[in-house]
Amino acid sequence: MRPSDRHQRIMDTLRMRERASVSELADIMQASQETIRRDLNALADQGLLEKFHGGASLPPAGDRENAFQTRLHEHASEKQMIARHAASLFRAGDSLFIDTGTTTLMFARALAGKQPMTIITNSLQIAGTLGSTGHRVFTIGGEYHADADENLGTLALDQIRRFNAEHAVITVGALDRDGAMDFSLEEADVARAMVAQASSLTVIADGSKLDRRALFQIFPLARIDRLVVDRAPTPELARALDEAGVELYVAEA
Repeated sequence: MRPSDRHQRIMDTLRMRERASVSELADIMQASQETIRRDLNALADQGLLEKFHGGASLPPAGDRENAFQTRLHEHASEKQMIARHAASLFRAGDSLFIDTGTTTLMFARALAGKQPMTIITNSLQIAGTLGSTGHRVFTIGGEYHADADENLGTLALDQIRRFNAEHAVITVGALDRDGAMDFSLEEADVARAMVAQASSLTVIADGSKLDRRALFQIFPLARIDRLVVDRAPTPELARALDEAGVELYVAEA
């Protein structure tokens, strides 16, 4: 695993648990404890975490950017590349569910200059990005979560079921041979609800999400119609995608 991928996974783990020991992180990453200590030093130098004897934790909320804003700067060039390529797959008049995520926010920015489409989203940032550019936008309501500027919960799920869209564009926390996963139960619920109401599913994910696992299953590979990534999957994952009938797009600069 590349250092940048380990760093991403360490931060994802801390966002779920708030703190973790070096030995726990070493087990999760399948890396040596010395490697994990070096990773924690690098992340601490960037102000992304605080070290304590034998482990690390997230900084106090007042001392850090929120998690969404931090993730927005991680793998940013790769996400922008994916977003531009994914935006080219859609045409004027299409109807799209778009869930909340840093990659889908960049996708929305790439869509802003396109001919008008109908957008259904639980992300207030995505709604704001596209609502002023000629697209027709429906914002899903629900319980507001300030971190990612999104609406979640049972009210959101009820509203999603009122729509039928041609496409769902979903970002994921992890993807391997067993399918797509996420670290948030409520975000996974929203993604599943959107996919259930869409005819076609496009997943957009940077390479750090591939060949990794997260806590909550969203959907199997066979449900994905198109996958847009920034680098080719490993041969094992590529075979699984091919067997599942997934159309693979590798974005280029």
